[in-house]
Amino acid sequence: MSAAPRINGARLWDSLMEMAQIGGTPKGGVSRLALTEEDRIGRDLFARWATEAGCTVRVDAMGNMFARRVGRDDSLAPVITGSHGDSQPAGGKFDGIYGVLAGLEVIRTLNDHDIQTDRSIEVVNWTNEEGSRFAPAMIASGVYTGVFDLAYGLSRTDAKGITLGEALQTIGYAGNEPMGDREIHAAFELHIEQGPILEAQGLTIGVVTGAQGQRWYEIELTGRSAHAGTTPMDHRLDALLGLARVVEAVNAMGVAQGDEGRATVGWVNVFPNSRNVVPGRVVFSVEFRHPNEAVLEVLDWQLRQEVQGIADTIGLQLKLEQIFQYAPIAFDADCIDRVERAASELGYSHRRMISGAGHDACYLSKVAPTSMIFVPCVNGLSHNEAEHIHPHWSEAGGNVLLHAMLAKAGV
Repeated sequence: MSAAPRINGARLWDSLMEMAQIGGTPKGGVSRLALTEEDRIGRDLFARWATEAGCTVRVDAMGNMFARRVGRDDSLAPVITGSHGDSQPAGGKFDGIYGVLAGLEVIRTLNDHDIQTDRSIEVVNWTNEEGSRFAPAMIASGVYTGVFDLAYGLSRTDAKGITLGEALQTIGYAGNEPMGDREIHAAFELHIEQGPILEAQGLTIGVVTGAQGQRWYEIELTGRSAHAGTTPMDHRLDALLGLARVVEAVNAMGVAQGDEGRATVGWVNVFPNSRNVVPGRVVFSVEFRHPNEAVLEVLDWQLRQEVQGIADTIGLQLKLEQIFQYAPIAFDADCIDRVERAASELGYSHRRMISGAGHDACYLSKVAPTSMIFVPCVNGLSHNEAEHIHPHWSEAGGNVLLHAMLAKAGV
């Protein structure tokens, strides 16, 4: 075995570009929503490529695809990698699928160098990670790891009332493999950063140590609708004024947490939403993200105090409900170390970092030693048709993945 085998970066890039034609958009992105015809075509292509690389491909009850390259001792728990093939409605051509095809490239490279691993290696294509057709996001990896039960996963519906289970049947990917039935020795997910940090710092590899926890809230402020022309300012119960003050307060809470703080008001409904009526009611979202659960607890307390104070000052009624809580994820120390060592030995600039987004690896970490690898994306842009990475970044990530997996799979 070569001391430091490298992936075929050009072959990986060509695979990414060919896959990007499936659901390709005029602006250079992709629209390949989960379990659509475009997703089926992409799945078929991945299955064909994996089979040509000597893998067996199995599909479980949530449509998750597992391409397996058998090791010397197939009874040992495998080392797995992968990500997702579905996209946002007008998404980029690297989000998710880069991790799937880089895993396939690892297998192709092992074949090129005639390297046999002690443990089997699997590449996974997880179903519906994005959550853009079926909510919630990461539903199939969540079912696989026991976060959700199978009946719940299959019963999720899209905007037309089609269930996830029905969509799986339609495209022919309702598998019969049991869910989460086998031990996993280690898992790695390679992904674009979806943020600006690596590119801004001139770094090639992000060694991901964990993922931020999240708290989602839905808030309703109720005042009184009134005529915009005849109601004096001191007689108004303006719900939108309350929202404006909450937005400013939420932003300040996020800024106060420094580099790791995230605080967002991203969704708003205003009633009656008429240009000549003082708004009588607003319903909106607040989201906090941070890698420390104790900080999220403090932000929760601050939010409740701030919003209540704003409502009382204006004279508004308040309804505040936390609708989602996701604890911070800490990835496996040894898997993190394998990624970091691989980046160092291959000569790539790198840093440790926290993921601001959720990924299938976050759920997978509940049942297996897991870590992630990030590569930069241009201007930190993702979930956008203009999303882009450079071929040398793609190759670097694939090389780090290869060597991290070899370290855990044994040669």
